[in-house]
Amino acid sequence: MPLLSMHKILIVDDETGIRESLQGVLADEGYETAAVESGEEALQLLRRDHNYEVVLLDIWLPGIDGLETLGKIRDMDIPPEVIMISGHGTIETAVRATKLGAYDFLEKPLSIDKTLILVKNAIESKKLRHENVDLKKQLHAKSIIVGDSIPMKALRQQIGLMAPTNGRVLIYGESGTGKELVAHAIHGQSLRQNETFVEVNCAAIPEDLIESELFGHYKGSFPGATADKEGKFQKANGGTLFLDEVGDMSLKTQSKVLRTLEEQRVNPLGGDETIVVDARIIASTNKDLEEEISRGNFREDLFYRLNVIPFFVPPLRDRKEDVPLFARHFLKDLAATYGRRPREITDDAIEALMRYSWPGNVRELRNVIERIVIMNPMTTRFDRKHLPTLVYRDGHRRAARTEFSTLHQARDAYERDFILKKLDENHGNVTRAAEVLGLERSHLYRKMKTLGISVKE
Repeated sequence: MPLLSMHKILIVDDETGIRESLQGVLADEGYETAAVESGEEALQLLRRDHNYEVVLLDIWLPGIDGLETLGKIRDMDIPPEVIMISGHGTIETAVRATKLGAYDFLEKPLSIDKTLILVKNAIESKKLRHENVDLKKQLHAKSIIVGDSIPMKALRQQIGLMAPTNGRVLIYGESGTGKELVAHAIHGQSLRQNETFVEVNCAAIPEDLIESELFGHYKGSFPGATADKEGKFQKANGGTLFLDEVGDMSLKTQSKVLRTLEEQRVNPLGGDETIVVDARIIASTNKDLEEEISRGNFREDLFYRLNVIPFFVPPLRDRKEDVPLFARHFLKDLAATYGRRPREITDDAIEALMRYSWPGNVRELRNVIERIVIMNPMTTRFDRKHLPTLVYRDGHRRAARTEFSTLHQARDAYERDFILKKLDENHGNVTRAAEVLGLERSHLYRKMKTLGISVKE
């Protein structure tokens, strides 16, 4: 059956009959093919076109042979999978080709069925390899700690010191400060970095399901359990388990988590079997757990189990010098995500961002940058007027409270802010803004001039 999408295959063989036969067979299966008779030609073609997924490469070629060609292909940035072909195959040659990175080996005369199976499997292998590369890039991006403020420099230093250990970590911080980012960074610099990172949002999972999520269950253990399920502790075996917002766990679940940490074993629901697990635990909370303990909402013994190495992620308002770095980082990242051209942000806009209080912390800042990227697809330079009204209005209010000492100055600041708000709501249309304000258009122009508001602003 022809394939739904065209996969590109390159055939490299000095025998005309082999090239033509393979091209015909592969074309009938829906593949797009090209054929050359030497290693030199193959390398030139692959350097021009990176879309070839599989190369069928003869070992015995004029000029550079197949094994040398294979070595040069594997040195490319995005190499295709290579299936070697030989009419005089030996075990030694096959072993050498495998060590050089060949996907598999075919002997002449070629079996059409085996060739087609190997090509299909090689395409799937390249796809998985590409997905793994993308996944590693995403995980690396998640572990980047942005910020040059003293608290963030100290945080990076602390991560570097304790990440290579197996000590349990408890991360404190308000919602939106980047606790998950810190957890990823710790895992990324740990001895378990090549193992699984598993996350559980304890606040988002219903109480009647969280035990199943954490410890797993057997089929029939409760209504709706139609199949066996592996728990998060088991999935994180050998790697890292991140218990996000652990302060929202019920006391019953806390008790079972404590037992699991003490015994390094889990008991899936509905069975008597205990399963050994070895997962590093990183937990986070936006609550004061010691206060929660005094209220009877959190187990003191679990707190001491988790709080081996405490971390604190400060709110964004306490590290305002990081705001420009975050804004430009998010701008670059989101422009790439949405396929937009590189964007810039003016100093005026940065100043407005610096004045805002950021109650939602870094998450709120990212949402603001994402909004202006989406809402202004043709703009390459973002100014203060592109920011949400709340952001610069709050900034002006704070500036007024701290910079103006007389009633006249405060009144002028409020009027300027209010007029800017109405102009923003009416997309800069002075006539409509004047109507909303109950002023004559000429009166509004005079007021704007008095308050230092330009028409462009």
